[in-house]
Amino acid sequence: MSDKSSVSFAKDIKPLFRPIDIQHMKPFEVLLDDFNYMADATDSHAHAQSVYTQLSSQSMPPGGPFWSTDQLATFKDWMNGGFQP
Repeated sequence: MSDKSSVSFAKDIKPLFRPIDIQHMKPFEVLLDDFNYMADATDSHAHAQSVYTQLSSQSMPPGGPFWSTDQLATFKDWMNGGFQP
């Protein structure tokens, strides 16, 4: 994506998470499909940063399929673009 500020959670990020991923993480209070949770500015956007770290280290989703370079870049662009809704 060329314009990082055009990456939005609703259009670009939420669809990257499969329903099974969302359901798997809810018991751990990780709300992958919730913009307010993912974009929470508390502690320097710690939720989004943690999810990105887990995705990029292939710790998530458990057993894969792991995110592609393009998917990771889109997530990073969303963060760098200001966590647009």
